[in-house]
This record gives sequence, C-alpha cells and structure tokens, in this order.
Amino acid sequence: MVTHTGTAFTGERCLVTGPGGYIGGRLVPELLDAGYTVRCLARTPAHLRDHLWADRVDVVRGDVTDADSMRAALRDVQVAYYLVHSMSSGRDFEETDRRAARIFAAEARAARVRRIVYLGGLTPADIPDEQLSRHLRSRAEVGRILLESGVPTTVLRAAVVIGSGSASFEMLRYLTERLPVMVTPSWVSTRVQPIAVRDVLRYLVGSARMPRDVNRTFDIGGPDILTYRQMMERYATIASLPRRLILPVPMLTPRLSSHWIGLVTPVPSALARPLAESLRYEVVCTEHDIAHYVPDPPGCPAPFGPALALALKRVRDAQVVTRWSSAALPGAPSDPLPTDPNWAGGSLYTDERERDVATGPEALWRVIEGIGGENGWYSFPLAWCLRGWFDRLVGGVGLRRGRRDAARLRVGDALDFWRVEEIERGSMLRLRAEMRLPGLAWLEMYAEKDGDAGSRYRQRALFYPRGLTGQLYWWSVAPFHAVVFGGMARRIALAAEQSTCAGDGDGRNRTVAVDATVTGGGEGRPHA
Repeated sequence: MVTHTGTAFTGERCLVTGPGGYIGGRLVPELLDAGYTVRCLARTPAHLRDHLWADRVDVVRGDVTDADSMRAALRDVQVAYYLVHSMSSGRDFEETDRRAARIFAAEARAARVRRIVYLGGLTPADIPDEQLSRHLRSRAEVGRILLESGVPTTVLRAAVVIGSGSASFEMLRYLTERLPVMVTPSWVSTRVQPIAVRDVLRYLVGSARMPRDVNRTFDIGGPDILTYRQMMERYATIASLPRRLILPVPMLTPRLSSHWIGLVTPVPSALARPLAESLRYEVVCTEHDIAHYVPDPPGCPAPFGPALALALKRVRDAQVVTRWSSAALPGAPSDPLPTDPNWAGGSLYTDERERDVATGPEALWRVIEGIGGENGWYSFPLAWCLRGWFDRLVGGVGLRRGRRDAARLRVGDALDFWRVEEIERGSMLRLRAEMRLPGLAWLEMYAEKDGDAGSRYRQRALFYPRGLTGQLYWWSVAPFHAVVFGGMARRIALAAEQSTCAGDGDGRNRTVAVDATVTGGGEGRPHA
C-alpha cells in the first residue's frame, strides 16, 4: 500500500486511461483508497472484470484515438490520467501518439477537466529532442502537447521503474540470473536514476491535488544514481547469486541489444528496443521540485536496494499485481472468438478432444487454470519450445512471458504466447493466441461434471486462416495435432487424477506435475 498525504477533493472523479497496463492497474486502487471516484477507459472492458477493484469503478469502452469516446469518458471528470503509449516500432507510431495526445488534450479542455497528469520518460538534459531515440522523442512531444492544452498539466518524467513485474525489473532480473558471464552493450556503463514503483504511484496520486497554477514537468527518481552494471551487480548480491562477470562490447547497437534482450529475457525485442534505446542516454534528475507539492514521507523515495529486494520478494511470494505484459502488445490479434452467424462463409478450422477424468471437476479445473508458465502445456515440450523460439525470431512474444500468478488467472492476463480472453470460473478457459500467425487462433478448455464423482475434459483449438498462407499453415501443422493437442488432453486428465491422489481425496491440497519431461514450460499485493 502506498502512503497518501492529505485528502482527496470531495466528490472528485478521476479518469484513468490504460487501466489494464502495468502502472494503470496499480494506480486505480490507490486513487480509490485516497478517496477519489474512478472511471476507467478501456478498449476491452471485459479485461478489467477480474481485478479486485473492478466493482468499485465505472468502466467505459473507448480509445484515446477516438474523439467521440474520449468526449463521453471525460464528461464530469476533474482529473484525467494519461498513461498510454505506443510501444510499436512501425513507421507511424509517432503520429499515432501525437494524434492521440491532441485528441485527449482537446477533449479534456472542452470538458473543463481541472488537471491532466501524464507519466512520461526522463530525457537527458544536454541532448536536443531531435537527437533522441524515436520513442523518447515521442514521449517528450506528448508531454508538450498536454502542457499546451490549456488544462493545467503535471508531467512526471521517470527513468527505470523498479517493481515486481515491470519490464525494467524483468530485464534486470533475467539478464542477471541467467548470465553469470555477460557480453553486454556499452550502455551498461551509462548512469540512470531508478525509482521504485510505489514512489511513482505516490507521486501520481499526489499530483491530482496540485494547485491550478502548476503547469510543468517534474523529474522523479530515487536517491541512487547507478550504472546498469551496478544495478546488475546489486541484484546479484540481493538475490544471493555469485558475482557476475560483465564485459561491455561497444559494437552492440540498440537493435542488436534488443534481440539480445529478447533472447535472454521474456521481454520481446519489440518492447526491449525502446528500453535499450533509452539506456543509451544518461538520465538523471535535474530537480526534485515534486517534493514541494507531494511531500516525501520518511524513507521515501525508496533507495534502489530496498526497492529491488521488495520487488524480488513479491515475485517469490507470487504477489505480482500487474506485469509489463498486462497490456496487449501492438500488432497482437484482438478479435473475439468468431460466432457462426458473423463468420459465415469463412473457413474456421477446429481440433476437438475429449477425455473422461476419474476425479471431480474441481480438481480438473485447478489443472486447467494452472496451465502454462512453469507448469508447461502438458504435451511434447520440444514442439512448444520450437514454436516459441520461431515466434521470437519473427518478432513475436515467444513462450517465455510466463504467468502473472502461478495458480489463478484473470481475463486479460498474458499466458506465455496466449492471452486470457474469457473465464467461466470452474468450468471454461478461453485463450487467444498472440504469437505471429497467418490468421487468428484460440484454445478452449472445459471442466464438466460427469456422473457422481467423475468429470469430462473437453478441449477445442480453433483457427481462422487469412488467405492462402493461413490455409497452408493449418494443413502443414495438422499432422502434429494428435501429438500436441491429443497429448495435452491425456496429460491434463492424468494430472487432475494424480492431484487427487496426492491431495486429500478431492484434489484440494495441491496439483502435481505429471512428469517434468513432458510438461515443458516457461517462466514463472502490496506494491513493489
């Protein structure tokens, strides 16, 4: 929990854009606890439904690039949080960011919003914007657009955010844990000023109370200024790892660095590149004026060491509230499962499997909901690994995003190279594929009661091909479905039965792995 100072303006409503993202998903409960009424803007409102705070907020469907939906979302709003960024590397992402910021600014002004709060990136003081990376330049431009909106605006600029599940933390964690000897880019010697996520949230909440005459940027950072190399060395110490040997190599460009990060960590190269580009520059706070408006309580901002230790504890205790993968990546398919009337005339291929299970549906459901991440996919691990590696090779997310929580899923969660599209708790899980495919794909798993003590497992894979390439793809992989999908169905049923044997008769104690050689796998509430 973040410590709040002062009280909220009575009856004030805050709009949070990006509530399904890493920061937005953590900011919403903090605003609620501070006494604000919260409205969330989401392209897919259903993705927010399983958050613990979902029944305490007003959720509206919309997009920051759509003026009509923004107009409706900003009605009767006093404080508007702008927490959306385009993380793609396409040619037009800067124009998309620019257009979205202009729409947001214009509609906020028309709605007489009292304050805009924006979280951007810390940029080097001595480098002109035109010499910055495209992503940092775009963040700075969005800040300027909002500051010139006519609405009093607070722009918070942060460098590396340290918290369980943040992309920066995941990069640091995996690079340090997996590589005892590292050949690294030269940016490991660049100084940065990291900040704990709980301090970011404290400043975001506190910014809502700033006086109307405040319209400016604020640099926010922790008390430590470190090189990335020093951060890796400190991580190794805190995580009780042997000393790491780090060998900087100057010829590793940001593009090569992003592929190197994508190879070693769960962070895909498309997201790693803007992170790597930002680390090329020395990003150190030039002021701490934010403390005049949002006073720092004792011990805050948190030093790097305690912030890192707390983040690591959250990961080990499976208390990660949001992750970098909480927000859908650009280019990932977002179409809902097709229905027969809407998709009539198109090809929709399916692979369906059923198994009788000699245990109740409760035990079967626990295996279904626990799939992926460290538990794997219960069939032919080499096939899943090869598919994950190929996906990363062509710029996809790969199989290593893991899970936010080891036992429980919620709608919108990333799950390796899938995303949870729908859950009917205890009976159905539907996943939508986010790997690179010439079409759209889903995987459904059902736990159904069958008789007095048994259950039935049903599994359905669906694929909607795009063009001839999609058709060829389906038929080229169809011969392997018996091994991959058939094996999955058998092993899930067996895992449910074995969990009952290992538990107290109804599977309540634990779910056991069928066999470490056949499951395969990937990676693994107070703020950290």
